[in-house]
Amino acid sequence: MVAITCQVIRFISLCFAMRQPSIAANRQADSFSTLLRQWRNQRSFSQLDLAVTSQVSQRHISFLESGRAKPSREMVLHLATVLEIPLRQQNLMLSAAGFAPIHAETDLSAPEMTSVRKALDFMLRQQEPYPAVVIDRYWNLLLSNNAATRLLTTFIDPTELQNQFCQDGKINLMRVVFHPQGLRPFMVNWEKMAVFLLQRVHREAMAEGENEQSNQLLNELINYPGVAELWQTSDRSPLNALLLTTHFKRDHLEWRFFSTIATLGTPYDITLQELRIESLFPADETTEQTWKLVSGDAHP
Repeated sequence: MVAITCQVIRFISLCFAMRQPSIAANRQADSFSTLLRQWRNQRSFSQLDLAVTSQVSQRHISFLESGRAKPSREMVLHLATVLEIPLRQQNLMLSAAGFAPIHAETDLSAPEMTSVRKALDFMLRQQEPYPAVVIDRYWNLLLSNNAATRLLTTFIDPTELQNQFCQDGKINLMRVVFHPQGLRPFMVNWEKMAVFLLQRVHREAMAEGENEQSNQLLNELINYPGVAELWQTSDRSPLNALLLTTHFKRDHLEWRFFSTIATLGTPYDITLQELRIESLFPADETTEQTWKLVSGDAHP
């Protein structure tokens, strides 16, 4: 009873939070002092915690948050680093403090991204014959290898994939998983995966600073049939397994995969900081063998 009550409270809190102005929603109108206080609270830092960690006096932190002191450009960046504020939001803090943004947001197709694209293409090729994708902060598909395309089109018609799940030229993988006409009918353990993924989307949004696009995605996912109820009724007891795997099944095909996620280690660019490389691996020997047969990579 206590566990169910906690789930209900958590779900209500999530829905309420998404209807409130997020940290990023009105940042352009916010002062630096307001943003600093909001980020400090979100990171669960007291003024003393921030002062000790940043080696800035608590008195100065207090003056910055009250607007009695104005930060230097270096101070903005120093506190943003201590609070682990994403580059996108650091730009907004700089603007609020009266300084020009310093972090670029470069399109992945730009010439200066050539070396990065080569690295990403290499990683995708190396993952063959197993699926791998490159996604942005909002789970939009940017790049994929042949195996990932094969996996998606095994369950969803390519034309339907483009028409139903593509927006602004990008397929949103969360929409693909949660939509009743997407992968959902072919995921045996969809309910467990849905709860886990929804928690992940929410956790990432909170960690990186909620904004309008994050809230729109969360609201869309929760409004799909049966999703809201999962927060109140889903079993969250410990699993007798090492990993939560994705269990696909269609007719005679049945696969179980687990995933790994990689990021670029030292990004200065917003696009690069927000990139995620997700790779799938067979969770059992049966999946490994049958997937290789389907992909044409089996050896005698």
